[in-house]
Amino acid sequence: MPQGLFGASGGIFGGYMKVKLYTLGCKVNQYETQEITEDLIRHGYEITLTDCEADIFIVNSCTVTSESDRKTRQTVRRLKRNYPDSIVILTGCMPQAFPDMAGGLEAADIVMGNKDNINLINRLNLYLENRTRQVNINKHIDGEKFTGMPIGDFNERTRAIVKIEDGCDRFCSYCIIPKSRGRVRSKPVSEIRNETFGLSKKGFCEVVLVGINLSAYGKDSGEKFYDAVKAACEPENIKRVRLGSLEPDHITDEVISELAKLPKLCPQFHISLQSGCNGTLKRMNRHYTAEEYFALCEKLRKSFTDCTLTTDVMVGFAGESDKDFIETVEFVKKVGFEKIHIFPYSVRAGTRAAEFDGQIEKSVKEKRAAVLNETACEIRRGFLKKQIGRTLEIIPESKLENGFGFGYTANYTPVRIKGNFKEGIPIKVKITGSDSEYCYAE
Repeated sequence: MPQGLFGASGGIFGGYMKVKLYTLGCKVNQYETQEITEDLIRHGYEITLTDCEADIFIVNSCTVTSESDRKTRQTVRRLKRNYPDSIVILTGCMPQAFPDMAGGLEAADIVMGNKDNINLINRLNLYLENRTRQVNINKHIDGEKFTGMPIGDFNERTRAIVKIEDGCDRFCSYCIIPKSRGRVRSKPVSEIRNETFGLSKKGFCEVVLVGINLSAYGKDSGEKFYDAVKAACEPENIKRVRLGSLEPDHITDEVISELAKLPKLCPQFHISLQSGCNGTLKRMNRHYTAEEYFALCEKLRKSFTDCTLTTDVMVGFAGESDKDFIETVEFVKKVGFEKIHIFPYSVRAGTRAAEFDGQIEKSVKEKRAAVLNETACEIRRGFLKKQIGRTLEIIPESKLENGFGFGYTANYTPVRIKGNFKEGIPIKVKITGSDSEYCYAE
């Protein structure tokens, strides 16, 4: 049970104290919420999925856009308004990047940053002892080590996320993340190996390796990205290892050659593009050209059988002309991405790009996003249609109400199936049809 003023036999409201966690943002935040969850359980707290049962709320925030900050503030205020006697804890990226803004959010009883998630229990127990509002946000510093605790479970049936890297040294002109996450820090290979072995024993057959700048793994420690991926592949019960988002300039010929030796590595690569126009890439402070990016795509498709490439594209960045945008559309067609995440540029306070001339009207950004989305959907429909008639392996993840099941192929093609299957056990299926979102199989 929670220790401190209320002893080991009960919490402030009597009985067990229950905690509801809210996660905003990326897969790294999802992993860190799992870390916090397991730490709470070790210290006697109970986890609930129901607001009305919760004595404590933890909001693990995102700050990638101003809209992310708005959602965080809205969530914190709503929880305190609806449950005024509860304890509301705000952590994550928003307080880390904007401590003054977060500290001024009076609805949060405890305000801390992602740097100190490992100390969350201590902060909570201190609050329970004296009922004094706490705002304590320690800055990331150069040279700090990777911190955190290995997880032993995850909230999905077949796939677990494993964070192996934190921080970013890139300083893209539009991005606040280096301020909220600090510099590159890498989890030791030995810890990755132990963590994935533990998850395999819990029944997970696929792990997704994630980080803030995943492909920069080892920059601080000297360990190699390939060795980290190889360690995750070692448990016998792990059938697939998937990579999170990658930066193109870190994926060298040597990295590709070594990764291609790992049969469990999924041949799906999400490589952040942002723009297909060199002028725009330069203003963004991206560290590659469109030509270099295309050459990387060609190498990956030659090195990995059944390779799929997915990406992020930002439209309407400051100074992007109609000609620049058309270059991006044509580049997307040239690469033929199997899936694209498209988002209009959002001015982010605290970044260099927020001060750039040539900011573009919202309506223009929305029109460009719609045009690019039409192109992306056409490419995706064509890709899914080409799978018809093929026999592929999927790992079923769930059974749907309409009699269908659902799972992914190794290259992340989404497949709906009919027939008997067991979740988490790979099966061969024959693709019989497709639409704009799924393949269908039996």
